Amino acid sequence: MISRTASIAIVVPAMVLMFCVCGCAVGPNYKRPDLNVPGQYRGLPQGTSTQAASETFAEMKLAAVFPDEVLQGLLKEALVNNYDVRIAATRVVQAGADLGITRANQLPSVNLAGGIQNQRTQPLPGNVTTGALAVQASWILDFWGQFRRATEAARANLLATEYGQGVVRLTLISAVANAYFQLRAFDSQLETSERTLEADKEIVRINTIKFKGGESAITDVLQAELLQEQAEAEIISLKQGIEQTENQMSILLARNPGPVVRGLLLTQQPHMPEVPTGLPSAILERRPDVLQAEQSLVAANANVGVAKAAFFPQFSLTGAFGVQSTALESFLGGGPTTAAWTLAGQVAQPLYEGGRIRANYRLAWAQRDEAELVYKQTVLQAFGDVSSGLVGYTQSRQFRIKLEEQTATYKEAARLADVRFLGGYTAFLEVLVTEQQYFTSEINTDQAWLTEIQNYVQLYQALGGGWRQ
Repeated sequence: MISRTASIAIVVPAMVLMFCVCGCAVGPNYKRPDLNVPGQYRGLPQGTSTQAASETFAEMKLAAVFPDEVLQGLLKEALVNNYDVRIAATRVVQAGADLGITRANQLPSVNLAGGIQNQRTQPLPGNVTTGALAVQASWILDFWGQFRRATEAARANLLATEYGQGVVRLTLISAVANAYFQLRAFDSQLETSERTLEADKEIVRINTIKFKGGESAITDVLQAELLQEQAEAEIISLKQGIEQTENQMSILLARNPGPVVRGLLLTQQPHMPEVPTGLPSAILERRPDVLQAEQSLVAANANVGVAKAAFFPQFSLTGAFGVQSTALESFLGGGPTTAAWTLAGQVAQPLYEGGRIRANYRLAWAQRDEAELVYKQTVLQAFGDVSSGLVGYTQSRQFRIKLEEQTATYKEAARLADVRFLGGYTAFLEVLVTEQQYFTSEINTDQAWLTEIQNYVQLYQALGGGWRQ
């Protein structure tokens, strides 16, 4: 009898294992959708090769893209302390736990139960103490692969969450860099305005002396004061922008609002005239939002298999082994006990669910189709972001160079106007116009520098650089 029990204990698990191995996983296997990937990005400067550089822009480290050591320190601080990044990290932990819960459905459930009962009866024997201990196991066989498909979906959701964290990191890098460069632009414009203000005060002083000496009209004094007031108003606006930008950066760094240290001037920030973008196909494996969208598609595709498995019968096994004794001493000390074991199998086939199973299957397919469209849309948007970034960076660089030339021309025109006015060859109106044009052109040139560098940052973000560091 003992040998028969042992044989059953060996044969049954072997049969179950073969049963599960021979089972299939219903539903479609994932295959990346066909995409219309361009041969190169639109917006590349003429004569630029997509394969010219050994290292593409997106593969460059943050230190190479942003050589300013102060900015590097701010980026590192933000990537460690920023609350959005830390919240995204907790979501990754949650998705990992969900994967563990889902994967556990593939395994048997084993429980241990025991108890002692004291019962008083009349007449004799009086008190009767009964002890029992049982091991119970149940297992829903994954014959149709519903649990494997659910685990596949949970694993894809985990990866999607990790890539979602990458999206947060990449967005944070761009936000901190842009805010820092905006701050340096404000600093440069403030320096220009303060320098202009000192020059305007001198012009007011000279015009006042000439008016009191009868050499000029009061309108010259008033016009000079207009220049001074324009610079003073610009200074007030710039100081407001500086403090608000510092507050914005402080929040990104998970600090209380306060001042932010500076490094290189805006015009000293190194950046390449042309950036090696690489082939467009590389963006499918580089940008975190594209990778996140694809893993969401993988999960939705697996969920179709989960929904399809509901049409088929479910197989389950249950088993129990227990011992019982009416004497506590016997139960604990190895005395005479009563042992029993059971093994049962069940099959459950849904017959009528009011259309719920079929509707759930249609829902899973619709969600899968939606996920595929979102993935294709994300890829298309990625190509558009890079192309727009290339155009923006190339054109903003050329625009900044032209503005610098224009500013130099205005500077010389303003100098000559001052000489002519002081020599009595022209009215102060000429000085007023040229000084206003020169001041405005200087401010616009600083803004052009900012636009150029922000397009540089946007292109790095569009290519998916930096978030893996």
